[in-house]
Amino acid sequence: MSTLQEQSQSAIWSHHVEAPGAPPGFTVRTCVPANPDGVEVMLERWQAGSSEPPHSHPGHDMTVVVQGQMRIQFFTRDAAGALHPDGPPVTLNAGQTGYVSAGRIHDAQYTQDCKLVYVHERAFGFKAE
Repeated sequence: MSTLQEQSQSAIWSHHVEAPGAPPGFTVRTCVPANPDGVEVMLERWQAGSSEPPHSHPGHDMTVVVQGQMRIQFFTRDAAGALHPDGPPVTLNAGQTGYVSAGRIHDAQYTQDCKLVYVHERAFGFKAE
């Protein structure tokens, strides 16, 4: 078995649960930081075709794509409060890492079944935009 196959089939990817209020197709395994200056790490699985609506997080975050492909679109808000795309979508493939600054509005589309390692500065937060 190749290293990539071993990683994608590892027992580390078991024990996922559905998160209340999360979009369909999403399951997660988490670790909550022990102190306010720590990070929260999640092992996420997303089904192909699932998505997250525009949102932001209170801390900086990093996503490592272990398997699959996802697309992130960033947004800005105009004076009237409407969201507008901020540049072209960013596509992340297996082996790539993406970074989102605290408070930056973005969505996510999962174009293939994905396994992600998600690291969030401090305890995780999700603000629908």
